[in-house]
Amino acid sequence: MCAFGVLILTGAGLVTGQTAGLAVLISYMTGYSFGVVFFVINLPFYALAWFRLGAGFTLKTFASVLLISGVSLVIGDLVTVVPANPAVAAVLFGMIAGAGLLAIFRHRSSLGGVGIVAYDLQERLGWRAGWVQLGFDLVLFAVALLVLPANLVLWSLLGAAVLNAIIGINHRGDRYIAT
Repeated sequence: MCAFGVLILTGAGLVTGQTAGLAVLISYMTGYSFGVVFFVINLPFYALAWFRLGAGFTLKTFASVLLISGVSLVIGDLVTVVPANPAVAAVLFGMIAGAGLLAIFRHRSSLGGVGIVAYDLQERLGWRAGWVQLGFDLVLFAVALLVLPANLVLWSLLGAAVLNAIIGINHRGDRYIAT
C-alpha cells in the first residue's frame, strides 16, 4: 500500500514528509530511484531502533523498508498512474499510505527514519506518532519549496496531513494486545 501511495504521489510530482519525502526530493533532483534512495537514507536509523525499541522492531522495520524499496523499484512497470489533479493525488496518497503505515505501526514496525523516532516518542512519552511526524514534515516541506513549485508543495502538505491524521487518530497503544 505504501509503495502504491508513493507511485501516486510521484506521478503527480508531489512530495511527502519524513525520510520518504527526503528520498522523493533526492530522487527528483538526482534521477536516482526512490527505492534505492529510501533504503540508503534509512540505514543510520537502525542503530536507534535497535537500542531504543529492540531487535524485533528493528528487524521488522528493516524488512518493511526493504519491501517498500523493492516494490517501489518495480511497481511503476506494473501499474500506470496518471493523476489528473494534484489534490486528488494528495488525498489518495494520504489515505492509502496512511492506512499502510498504520498497519505497519500496529505490527510494531515502521518505515524507518522519522517513523522510528515518532514510534519511540509515542512509546516513551505518549506523544501521538502521527502528530510528531507532521512536525518533522513541516521542516521538509519548507525545504521542498526550494525545489518544487509552491502549489505542488501545498498539495503535498494536504497529502501528508491526511496520512498523519489517519495515524494520529487511529494509532493508539491502548487498542493493541500486548505481546
